[in-house]
This record gives sequence, structure tokens and C-alpha cells, in this order.
Amino acid sequence: MIKKYFYSSILCTVLGLFAGTYVGYYYSGTLSGAISAGLLTLILAILEISLSFDNAVVNASILKKMTPEWRHRFITWGMLIAVFGMRLVFPLVVVSVIAEISPWQALIMAATRPDDYAQTMMSSHTVLSGFGGAFLLMVALKYFFDANKDVHWVHAIERPLTTLGKIEAVEMAAALIVLYLLSRQMPMETGHAFLMAGVFGLITFVCVDGISALLESPDGSNANAAQASFGLFMYLEVLDASFSFDGVIGAFALTHNLFIIAIGLGIGAMFVRSLTILLVEEGTLSEFRYLEHGAFYAIGALASMMLLDSIVHVPEVATGLVGAGFIVFAFISSIRYNRNKRTE
Repeated sequence: MIKKYFYSSILCTVLGLFAGTYVGYYYSGTLSGAISAGLLTLILAILEISLSFDNAVVNASILKKMTPEWRHRFITWGMLIAVFGMRLVFPLVVVSVIAEISPWQALIMAATRPDDYAQTMMSSHTVLSGFGGAFLLMVALKYFFDANKDVHWVHAIERPLTTLGKIEAVEMAAALIVLYLLSRQMPMETGHAFLMAGVFGLITFVCVDGISALLESPDGSNANAAQASFGLFMYLEVLDASFSFDGVIGAFALTHNLFIIAIGLGIGAMFVRSLTILLVEEGTLSEFRYLEHGAFYAIGALASMMLLDSIVHVPEVATGLVGAGFIVFAFISSIRYNRNKRTE
């Protein structure tokens, strides 16, 4: 039963590994270069999955509110946006803006001068960390500051936060304070760019979250359900984009080849989407009480490390391990809760 959710992901993996291997052979002209590129593609896919498991859980909590039609579009349209948009086109646009060249020239740079391309891309790290970290921080804070949240995993932390959630826009104030304090630890020019990027991340969250809420309607009609699903689809795509920043930047530590990065991260993104659908259709979130909590703790940790990475380097491995740790502990806590409930 579970295998059916991963058929397309397995097919993409096979095709992706062949494509990555071919790219390696094209650039090196040797068998060893081809094999090395194939292994890098596989490593990047694993990196993406490990960094984005919490993304799958959060996606599932949102996707279950959408109509079946929009769930399908999340897998099809959303996959195209995730792979070709965020893993291929977006880095080209970033390099294009920074280097003040056209996207086509950025693509030529990536194909012919990958080291220069990588250096230009990495120079945007502070801005991307500020934007993506701020957006993800708002996602986590909105969950924990929800005054209507009545299920708590870590009561000592979550209960006071839900009480504070009665204060209007408290999560926005907390995020702004964090951004300001971090920006003060940087050189003036870098700190200003970081702070402005973070503010735009907050504005993006407010806009996307607001549009999603605006499209929701209490009457529950099919037309309004489709509108609400469209709003949630847009929210999910921006959320996925914020998650992808860390993976795209981290991938350049392994290889400077844009095409291998796009293929490897694309394979990982496909598995994350398949896992998301499995969690929704199998009702896993309702079966494991604290799994969603663990995912939002992981998002909060990822946001914190993305923001801190602008001051001190945080290894991508640490990011993945912390996120996975929260998910594992939440899963174990859910099993214990279910066991205790059965014995009552």
C-alpha cells in the first residue's frame, strides 16, 4: 500500500541518477567523473530529504485542508515549481541580480564558469538567510503563539506561549526583535541588508498567510473550498521556497555544478512530496498526536540556524540532525501517548 506513494519518486530517482551521471561525463569526459557525479546526485537527494522531513509533516497538516484536485496539483504543478523554479531558475535569478547580468548569461556562467557562479551565489547567503529564516520563524511562531492551541507536547514551553498568543501580533514583534538583535552583531552594511531581507520575509508571510485566510469561507461550498485550496497552495509553495534556501546554499559546499544540484535536490523534493501525500491519505498526523508539534519545533530550529548562519557558520549536517531529532522524539512521545491511552 505504501509503495504506491513512492512509484513516481523511485522513477525520478532512476532517471535523475542517469542524468546526473551523464552531466558528470559531459563535463569530465571520464568514467570516474561520471560515477562521482552520480554519487553526488544521490548524496544531494539524501541531504534534501533529511533537511525537509519536517517540511513534509507541516505540508501534510496544510494539505489535508485542501480539495483532492488541489492536492494533485501540489504534486504536479508544485513539483515543477519546486524543481525547475526553486532549484534551477531561482539560483539563476539571484546570480543575475547580483552580477547585473541577464538570466541567460547567468546560465552560461553556470555552465562554463561554475566556480565564478558559485562564488556569486554564495555572496547572497546573508540576504537569503535573512529572508528564508524570517519567513520560517513566523511559520513556527504562529503555531506556538496560537491562543486556540489546546494540545501541547512540551507543556512548560507551549502553554505560556499560547497565553502570550492572546496579544495581537506578538509573533511579529518577537520576530522583529530577533532580526534586529542579530543585525546588530554584523557590520553595518551587511546588517542592514540582513535586516531588510528579514523584513521582506515577514511581509511575504503576512501577505501569503493573509491571502490564504481571505480565500477561506465559512459556508464550505465547493467553489469556496477551491478558492481556499488555491490560497493554501500558494502558501505551501512559498514555504517550500523558504525551506529550499538552506538546501540550495548547502549544496554548493559539495559541488559547484548547478545542474547536478538541481537534479539531486529535485529527487529529494519529489520524495518529500510523496511522503506528504502518504501522511495525508493514511491519516498519520491524526494517529501520532505530537508529530506535528515536532515538525514545528524543527522548523523553529531550522529558522534559528538559518538566521544564526549569517553570523557563524552552522553545518548543514547539524541542521538536518536537529530537525530529525525533533521528529523522532515527537514520534516516540506519540507512541507512548497512544499506549498509555489504550491501557486506561
